[in-house]
Amino acid sequence: MTIQWFPGHMAKARRQVTEKLKLIDIVLELVDARVPLSSRNPMIDEIVNNKPRLVLLNKADMADKTVTKEWMKYFKNKGITALPIDSQSGTGIKDILPACKLILKEKFDKMAAKGIRPRAVRALIIGIPNVGKSTLINRLAKKNIAQTGDRPGVTKAQQWVKVGKEMELLDTPGILWPKFEDEMVGYKLAATGAIKDTILNLQDITVFALRFLKEHYPERLKDRYGLEEIPEDIVLLFDEIGKRRGCMMSGGYIDYDKTAELILREMRTVKLGPLTFEAPEPVSAEI
Repeated sequence: MTIQWFPGHMAKARRQVTEKLKLIDIVLELVDARVPLSSRNPMIDEIVNNKPRLVLLNKADMADKTVTKEWMKYFKNKGITALPIDSQSGTGIKDILPACKLILKEKFDKMAAKGIRPRAVRALIIGIPNVGKSTLINRLAKKNIAQTGDRPGVTKAQQWVKVGKEMELLDTPGILWPKFEDEMVGYKLAATGAIKDTILNLQDITVFALRFLKEHYPERLKDRYGLEEIPEDIVLLFDEIGKRRGCMMSGGYIDYDKTAELILREMRTVKLGPLTFEAPEPVSAEI
């Protein structure tokens, strides 16, 4: 199955971001801690060019903490400052401004040497849909400024938001890229909720998720659905979960749509525990 989603407002957002870059000191790139690479838009490197950057691994409370530590090492080795945060609970939010100031210290020191008065850090916040940008902005601003929602594509326009006296944020709509070169990237983003469910075949996405859980988190799968053993055949696993959760139709048949929705919902709400769907080398062989 090919997964693509590139609404018109995303193409417009890309143009707007490029136009606003000259006003920006630093880019806050928000990624999903469960899929740190798959949720990094490869177009963003071209869009933001050489601007200083801080990568924020959001939804860290939903991710496997052991693997998140490996991702922190990965970004450090790439010369990129990264922070694990959770915009919903507030984990790590207080570390964002100090990290920005540290990255921008040389620039602001030069400005001070020229006699330019200190001003707020101007940051561009960017990321794919449903990664938590609006929730993060509201958390930083300590009030509900940005519109939030549990579905991707809520933010449709840019807006400046003041964060106290020391930071100003430019919010942008989430931008996906026109084509996923790697089919697995589409599946990972769909499984974690970055792409609208209404355009997806949820059974296909659930098959991908079950295969991943079976290989990397088998005990979580057994515990959640009361399985003594995990069937080799994914259809049989689907059947077993459907029966145990009462996802049945008349005649004793499994309701596969209902079963798929249940599994995805439980996975996305951490009912199967914190999960990470990709890892950097060398731990990628282990997860």
